[in-house]
Amino acid sequence: MTHLISLQDLNRKQVESILEMSAILKQKYRDNDRPQPLAGYFLTQIFDKPSLRTRTSFEAAMVNLGGSGLFMTSEEAGLNGRESLEDVARVLSGYTDVITIRTFSHQFIVDFAKYSSVPVINALSDELHPCQALADILTIREAFGKDPQDRRLVYIGDGNNVAASLCNITAILGIPMTVCTPDNYRLSEQFLASYQAAYPDADLVQTADVSEAVNDACVLYTDVWASMGQEKEAEQRKQIFAPYQINEEVLAAAPNDCKFLHCLPAKRGLEVTDGVMESPQSMVFQQAENRMHIARGLFHWLLVK
Repeated sequence: MTHLISLQDLNRKQVESILEMSAILKQKYRDNDRPQPLAGYFLTQIFDKPSLRTRTSFEAAMVNLGGSGLFMTSEEAGLNGRESLEDVARVLSGYTDVITIRTFSHQFIVDFAKYSSVPVINALSDELHPCQALADILTIREAFGKDPQDRRLVYIGDGNNVAASLCNITAILGIPMTVCTPDNYRLSEQFLASYQAAYPDADLVQTADVSEAVNDACVLYTDVWASMGQEKEAEQRKQIFAPYQINEEVLAAAPNDCKFLHCLPAKRGLEVTDGVMESPQSMVFQQAENRMHIARGLFHWLLVK
């Protein structure tokens, strides 16, 4: 049984297979050639957090491949204490072919997968966002034609779940990465311990200096400063993260062919300016579309034998 809970669970060959299939299916989609190898297959989505891209991209991916799906909140699934996690996982996996979960607790996804008899996909947890990182690499490859191993993917902002999954995938693919954060908002020690054990030779730099970080960037990447569940910290974070805004001056300090990525939703005027979001170097909406193509490639990889 193969799940996608963390990219650390996959090797390079597996990651490349997902990316390759996603690129093939995207080209077919653009050519209006839409094979349906998952006719009769069923997707169940269980979300604690509201979503635009995650829910829609997974559902569209399954339908485009010929399947269908159902969306429910954790409360609707009985995971509010009405039933045990073990029972819900066993019941749902008897009805469906693949389950996506978007929740706060990463351990919840780990535990659910233990009792599921079908693949479980981490559609976002408080620790990791693996499908976003896969879509990011697909986008970078579309920009540069290959993994830019002589230049760095530079993430500026909070050392959150998106940053952690980017660290994982760049380590798998041999892409140098810089994480630029305020000192008290770096990647967690728990994550770093697992990362360093999995990728002892990875090229990862952590810094608090934005000007130093952007010098050899092939990509500048940011995320919101306060994620869902951190609303009470939003005003404090605005002050702390203000020097970490990606604006026109920061973009101009990077190499001319540097691209800008953001996993969205964006708080324009905070972590990024309108000018950067709308610049020719921005690939944000191509990146968002690639969430669906990665979902299609992932479903194909997991389910088509």
